[in-house]
Amino acid sequence: MSFSVGKATAQDKGQMVRIAKITVDPVQLEAYNAALTEQMTIAVKLEPGVLTYYAVADKDNPANITILEIYANEAAYQSHIQTPHFKKYKATVEKMVKSLELINVDVIGIAKKD
Repeated sequence: MSFSVGKATAQDKGQMVRIAKITVDPVQLEAYNAALTEQMTIAVKLEPGVLTYYAVADKDNPANITILEIYANEAAYQSHIQTPHFKKYKATVEKMVKSLELINVDVIGIAKKD
């Protein structure tokens, strides 16, 4: 088994990296998770510029969701938010989401197994 550690940032490749912090109405959590999963799956499958989604829920409060999103570049993100599947997701979850914070981030280090 091998692993790699590096300082190369995603931005060196022109990528856009964002964290979304979402609080969902706990009563609607199951429906929210289904809508999110559908949107992520379609986006990664159909859009070459959507590279990665990691969605995680707080163990103590599953209604607090954090998503790490990686796009090939800013143009890929702008294209993504205009797609029918993303617009469907936004319309579906509009009344489920109690708060949304979007944070653009810089990758400062990477450590992963190959």
